Amino acid sequence: MTALPLPDAEDDVTRVTALRTQHGAGLLGLPRTGLRLSWSAESDDPSARLLGYQLASGPEGEEPVAADPVADPRTVGVAVPEALAPRERRAFAVRVATTNGWSPWSAPLVVEAGVDGSELEASVIGTDTPADGPVPLLRTEFELASAPRAARLRLSALGLVDAWINGVRATDAYLTPGWTSYQARILVDTLDVTSSLRPGVNVIVLAVADGWYRGSFGFARRQAIYGERTGALAQLEADGEVVAKTDASWRAGFGALRSASIYDGTATDLRLHDPAVHEPGFANDAWVAASVVDVDLVRFEPRSAPPVRVVAELPMTATAHGGRTRLDGGQNISGWVRLAVRGRAGDVVTVRHAEVLEPSGDLHVKALRSAKATDVYTLDRDGEHLLEPAFTFHGFRYAEVDGGEVVSATAIAISSDLAPRSTFRSSHEALDRFHSNVFWSQRDNFVSVPTDCPQRDERLGWTGDAQAFAATANTLMDAEAFWLSWLHDLEIDQTDEGGVPSVVPDIIRPQDMLMGGVQTPNMGRAGWADAATIVPLAVYESYGSTEVLTRQRDSMRRWVEHLRRRAGDDIVLGQDDFQYGDWLDPDAPGDQPWKAKVSSDFVANAFYAHSARLLARAERILGDPASAAEYDALADRVGAATFERWGEDAVLTQSGAAIALEFGLAPEERRVEIAAGLAENVRRENGRIATGFLGTPLVLFALSHNGYLDEAFLMLLRREAPSWLYQVDRGATTVWERWDAILPDGSIHSGAMDALPTEDASEDDTGMLSFNHYAYGAMIDWVYRTVAGFAPDADDPGYRTVHVAPRPAMGLDRAAASIQTPQGRLAIDWEVVDGVFEATLEVPFGSRALLDLPATADSEVTVDGAPAPAELRHGTHHVVVTAPAVARPAAVVPA
Repeated sequence: MTALPLPDAEDDVTRVTALRTQHGAGLLGLPRTGLRLSWSAESDDPSARLLGYQLASGPEGEEPVAADPVADPRTVGVAVPEALAPRERRAFAVRVATTNGWSPWSAPLVVEAGVDGSELEASVIGTDTPADGPVPLLRTEFELASAPRAARLRLSALGLVDAWINGVRATDAYLTPGWTSYQARILVDTLDVTSSLRPGVNVIVLAVADGWYRGSFGFARRQAIYGERTGALAQLEADGEVVAKTDASWRAGFGALRSASIYDGTATDLRLHDPAVHEPGFANDAWVAASVVDVDLVRFEPRSAPPVRVVAELPMTATAHGGRTRLDGGQNISGWVRLAVRGRAGDVVTVRHAEVLEPSGDLHVKALRSAKATDVYTLDRDGEHLLEPAFTFHGFRYAEVDGGEVVSATAIAISSDLAPRSTFRSSHEALDRFHSNVFWSQRDNFVSVPTDCPQRDERLGWTGDAQAFAATANTLMDAEAFWLSWLHDLEIDQTDEGGVPSVVPDIIRPQDMLMGGVQTPNMGRAGWADAATIVPLAVYESYGSTEVLTRQRDSMRRWVEHLRRRAGDDIVLGQDDFQYGDWLDPDAPGDQPWKAKVSSDFVANAFYAHSARLLARAERILGDPASAAEYDALADRVGAATFERWGEDAVLTQSGAAIALEFGLAPEERRVEIAAGLAENVRRENGRIATGFLGTPLVLFALSHNGYLDEAFLMLLRREAPSWLYQVDRGATTVWERWDAILPDGSIHSGAMDALPTEDASEDDTGMLSFNHYAYGAMIDWVYRTVAGFAPDADDPGYRTVHVAPRPAMGLDRAAASIQTPQGRLAIDWEVVDGVFEATLEVPFGSRALLDLPATADSEVTVDGAPAPAELRHGTHHVVVTAPAVARPAAVVPA
């Protein structure tokens, strides 16, 4: 980058906005090192250009000290060189240099540092209780001479923890501290509890549940995966002094929560709740001294990504069914039911959950497998009660209540608290609904980690689902911090040889994974383990910061080198390894979803070549051209050998052709022929999609990148099964795991067993039938890039350079979309009326838009009334294209 002289003048029409860190908004107690700042700017001068920036920082309340100006127009991922001190509150401000001069300083951003585990004075404490048994309460009292000016509670657990101070819940987060690779790191939340404290005696109560740490979890239903004992860690600091901390002086007992399981739900006996536990002077002879749990506090670290919170509350309708009350929230969610009921003391109220209903109207619970998804309450008095479970969540739209009189019900949706990043609407109602379905599937499955499903006895961080969906996830939500945290765990769970597990955090044992009754390796499966390379590049491309590549480069290298060692002198991977392949190909046997039409050996080696290519790209971005050349050469060798050995048969399938084209495996002289064959396949099948988890994210791109837009839209807009919109027509509100989870006659797919937790599992059990799996929703990335027309540039990422290439089609003649890019809001609203394409395009300051409009040889193209330039800068622009190109999917259907 050529250095530019920075101006001396002032620019009073440019403003810096949205100064932020990479950790998301609102977090306290951030990691002390690795802080990066980003910001957006706005300018009223359409000719202004960014030239550089200047940072200022200092202790909160003091005059900040300005650093030297930097001649660099970037606004994303600027590193703060000095580490923060423990508990430090440092204020940052930034101003930008433009071609007009220096903008005013931004409003200050105050960042509060956390405390590393080794610096905490508290111990982890607990009491004896069996796994999946009663939830312990831990309690202490302390005195304050006066109300503090500022107070912070450091909170974490081996398990899950809730905290109350003087009877007030200390946080709006749930499932704290969340799920990470607990053997190496456990997050610590920092909570502002200033308003909860009072002069005199104060009371802290903690509830500690098994959660992912010790509870029955995974499809093998193992207990104590990470440890035999649960415990809580809490340290309360008021005005810089530790005034309470978990240690052996705390008392331990039990309350109303008799069991709490993520899969099975909760059992609550309100008769055992004593509200006096939150009051000073509480005494109970059954309570005992808490015991210290031996654990290295180095494992505890400040939270770096948003916690799980309530993200929506949906009223549920109630109807009578079979002597019970049926509830419908109208939307499939992750969460629970908040239930108001009337009853009598001793009445038992049972709430069961399900995603769909059987044709008979009963709850469909077979797909839950062993997960009970049931909350049970025993009432303590006559009258009305407000009931909610704790330390659990369910995947459901419907619920059934047995016992009591339902007064009202609300579906409480939870998710990692990631801000929505984009909007989309179009003239095609079913496509809009599917877009909503994909958003909800992401929301429902981004619960601390990117899970496969939120309802059955699984809910694991499957790496294949994650990599397939990463690009779409980054468009729909501000997920950068979420991915950075999960990728950290991916690297932790890599083997010493570099193998990447199928799920992260990894809880699968060798004997757990049974495919058709045969033990199957969990490590290093193609298309799953390649999340190590695919997700970091997807994050970099969407958000524009090199942080993810810097942090993950070693993990990426270890994975590719692992593949190189496995291949040995043969260049390509052998044929003896089991592979998931193009999982859930709609034509695969129901009980063998790994048996796709395309060869799993082709798929495995295609992803090997792809990972090597992505690593080469990362090395080049990070300034190591020699390593980049080495890995590019490796990708070339593997790709050529893969196509030579398996390519001719593979490209006869949709997934094989799409992979060969999109991963660059097809020889240049064969690309036209292969693309034509793929398009002919789609035409012959009237748009029928025939891809599984790995081919689905690629097939529309393979068509449109090679000039077959008609066929791409034919596939996109198909309504018959299997297709995306078939699900919508069957009433789906999230994305299904199987293309035909509900059959055309309204019956529910049998979901044949594929991976049994035990040798003697019943063959009648439903193995794989989730109505909330985001993997097939990965095509929404194509919708934003092709229908809306927004794609970040590979070499100038984060939408700083954005390709604007909207493509209308018959049946899809209007669309509007927006993306909150690192530079600001990028938006388009286009329609085709009477043969004219018109669009309003909003480009943020700091971005440039490269135009690729749907023009034909007969078109006249104007922007703001003048001949269209090749690129646009910031501002709102009016675009007109006469005689536009319009895809005609119906025109390619065989007679």
